[in-house]
Amino acid sequence: MLIAADKFKGSLTAVEVAEHVTAGLRRAVPGLDVAAVPVADGGDGTVAAALAAGFTRHEARVTGPTGTPVTATFALRGGIAVVEMAEASGLQHLPAGVFAPLTATTYGTGELLLAALDAGAASIVFGVGGSATTDGGAGMLAALGARFLDADGEPVAPGGGPLRDLATADLSGLDPRLAKISIMLASDVDNPLTGPKGAPAVYGPQKGATEADVATLDAALAHYAEVLERAVGPKAAEHALAPGAGAAGGIGYGALVGLDAAFRPGIDVMLDVLGFAPALAEATFVITGEGSLDTQTLHGKAPAGVAAAARAAGLDVVAVCGRLQLTQEALGAAGIRRAYALTDLEPDPARCMAEAGPLLERAAEQLARDFLV
Repeated sequence: MLIAADKFKGSLTAVEVAEHVTAGLRRAVPGLDVAAVPVADGGDGTVAAALAAGFTRHEARVTGPTGTPVTATFALRGGIAVVEMAEASGLQHLPAGVFAPLTATTYGTGELLLAALDAGAASIVFGVGGSATTDGGAGMLAALGARFLDADGEPVAPGGGPLRDLATADLSGLDPRLAKISIMLASDVDNPLTGPKGAPAVYGPQKGATEADVATLDAALAHYAEVLERAVGPKAAEHALAPGAGAAGGIGYGALVGLDAAFRPGIDVMLDVLGFAPALAEATFVITGEGSLDTQTLHGKAPAGVAAAARAAGLDVVAVCGRLQLTQEALGAAGIRRAYALTDLEPDPARCMAEAGPLLERAAEQLARDFLV
């Protein structure tokens, strides 16, 4: 049995999910041979998955999204660094209930990338998601040596809103080591930078942006792209429309334009990095899952990627989840035979999250009785 599940956000890490599923399976089938590859799709939890796969933990003190210093973690093994922007610039670093949609900065993410370079990274898997920011990656690029100046020749203030005052951009000061390494932009979203499907419109409200804020941010990022086009040429305009440019408040755009990053769906990248293929080759049955199996799952989330790979290998796949919002037909189309939801055992959402571990063991025990006994 191969367990390749993502975290249950707010209740269990991917490692804990695997532990509880294993315990439940072995209640029904003592001594069952179980392997686990905790997975992530590039968003929050990506570094934790890399650490579970044997990468070494590194920490750096960096600038948080509102300017307060935070401690951020990245993972390193064999010259490959896994850097998660949420570690430096994620929503978890905002005070409870307090958002900063116009002023939150990705500067700390740039500092985290520098820390990975200092630690000897020869290539970087850059996971983006869970951000508190909508600054198009300007803060990140500034930390890496770029200059963004207003009409008076002064640095523009942090955040996406102040980009409306941007007059000139100069990327010539970017750390020269960046040109010598490969950077893979790993994301589970393919939005462009601006417009009705862009970063401000789609994800701004999740970060506290009002309707007026969304309009401000969209105009500011469009202006930012125009200034970058004057600085680096037509590729800046092309990248603004590219899949992944709108990831994590537009940091994907900053990585594409400034860091020459290549975009791939996050789960595809992470399955490669985490050694999923060798584990899959030894498996006869696969269990995947995440906190909520819903329509977003079908668009690049970890369970969909795991199921696609397992189906290609001719293996059955079942899923565990906190809540299930997909029909059996949709599950089948994704390559998942059946899903076991914790809310079927405990309908109260609060108790379901608080008791996720024991409930997951019960679900896994039933799964084993249905498919293995």
